[in-house]
Formats: sequence, C-alpha cells, structure tokens
Amino acid sequence: MTDLSNRIYHNEDAAREHLENIRWPDGPFCPHCGETENIKRLEGKSHRPGLFNCRGCRKQFSVTVGTLFERSKVPLHKWLLATELMCASKKGISSHQLHRMLGVTYKTAWFMTHRIREAMRDSHPGPMGGPGKAVEVDETYLNNKTKMVFINNVGWRRVPIPNSGPKVLTLVERDGRARSFHVPNVKAGTLREVLVSQIDRRSRLMTDEFRSYVKVGKEFAAHKTVNHEAQQYVRGEASTQKIENYFSIFKRGLHGTYQHVSETHLKRYLCEFDFRYNERAALGISDSERARKALKGIEGKRMTYRRPRSGEAA
Repeated sequence: MTDLSNRIYHNEDAAREHLENIRWPDGPFCPHCGETENIKRLEGKSHRPGLFNCRGCRKQFSVTVGTLFERSKVPLHKWLLATELMCASKKGISSHQLHRMLGVTYKTAWFMTHRIREAMRDSHPGPMGGPGKAVEVDETYLNNKTKMVFINNVGWRRVPIPNSGPKVLTLVERDGRARSFHVPNVKAGTLREVLVSQIDRRSRLMTDEFRSYVKVGKEFAAHKTVNHEAQQYVRGEASTQKIENYFSIFKRGLHGTYQHVSETHLKRYLCEFDFRYNERAALGISDSERARKALKGIEGKRMTYRRPRSGEAA
C-alpha cells in the first residue's frame, strides 16, 4: 500500500536522504571519477544541502548527478511522488493527472513521466527462457486507424480498422518476465530477428497458429500452438493465456488512461507496462518496493526534452 503522507513526498531533505539510501547503500561515490574513499559532505552555510566534494578529482556532486534527475528544476520530492504514483497505478497514470496532482505544468509532467519510463527500462538484457522453460509469444495491433461504417438501426459510426495501427510483439516467460517490442510489421523475418535474439533456443515456444511463427519455431527445443480461430485457447501444455492477460491490462491502460500514444514514444510505454508486470504484486513486490526499483534505474541515463508532436497526448 502506498503511504502518500510519507515525508519523502513532501519534504526535500527527506526525499534527498531517501534517494541517497537507494543509490548509495554503501556510502556515496563520485559519479565523475568513481572515487569512494575521499568523499566529504559539504555542510557550510554557503553550500546547498546534499552537496559532496570529491578529493580525488576535486569536483562537487549531489545524489542526482549522473542520473535522469540531473539539472532538473522540479523538486526532488515531486519526482519521488510521481515515481510512486506511476509504479502503484496498474494501468498507468496520465501526464494530465500528474500535472494536477503535483502542481506542475502539463509539459513538465509529460517530460517527468517519460524520464521515469526510461528508468523502468529492462535491466535484464539476457535471453529469456532456457532449458526446460516455456516462453509465450504473441503479437497485437493497437488499432489507431478508423473508418466510417454504416450500421443498421444506428447510422454512420467511426470504427477501428482490424489489424491496423502500431504493431507490438510481446514475449512472456512462464512464471517469469515480460518483454515487449514495437515492430514495423509481423512478417516472418521481422519476428524471427526478435525471437532468436531474445529467447534461448533451448526454450519451448508457445504461440498461436499465425504462419510467421512456423519456420522460426523449428529453431527452438519445441514449438507448440493453439488455434484461436477455432476458439482453442489451451491444448495440453500449449497456451498463450499469460500473454493475453498482459495484453488486456496493456490495452486498457493505453486506451483508457493514455487514450492516444504516438509510435515515436510507444517503446517507453511498453517499458512501463513490462516493468509493472515484471515487478507485480503476485511476485510479492509492494508498491514501495516497485518504486525503489524504478529509482535504482535512474542512474547512468540522461534524457533531454523534445517537444511532443502535434496531437500527441500522454
């Protein structure tokens, strides 16, 4: 459960100490030269709180240097609150909602959410699966394109065009992690490039009967399928139920919370939903633990502001 009355979400000093404990559990180190011994906290009246001096390279630094929060004018306690809210919201929280709750401009809230999504980027880049393990694979379309259709007794209505819009390929390791990709198309060559680079070939592949999986399936220890067109969802060991559950949350968040996402930024939204799935409550991870793991991901990353494209919302 998230305790929004915690001082770290309202007091700058408490927020800074909290982030120092997360980033430097064994004591501060210099982000400029890596020095760990000759570090001194500057506590003079002319020094701002949280400032350190490295006697090795003679440079000053704080806990935000070398992270996604570096040089941000947004108070640190608001960064921590935004991270907590994004990690605790199963289907995400919009930038408009954050802008109202944090008391910042919409543009600032939009940029904050994208920085936090960058912190959520997968830190386990190795292959999924392995000997004796099963990995479910499926693709989906986000249906951003629509057309006008005449419906009897209703009239003209705008409806989604089937199999249109951005395409997403997701891999889910049973009782493990999820990893999603924005792909240009769902041709066999495109999907094979992702599967063979992301999944250990000693794994058992679970898919539907989409023909793009037929050839690449032979490169794995086993390839088992279900026929969704025949309303078949489980056939022995074969099923894609876990990945369908992932898509149900992802699409409800995308269409219900964010409403529209451009292809330019789709990958970061996928990182967000992958992160919450990989650190889900079913694995015994609380909202606060999830937020701590997201804050660990801010290190060594930088992201500059780019004006959102016309008509884009978050």
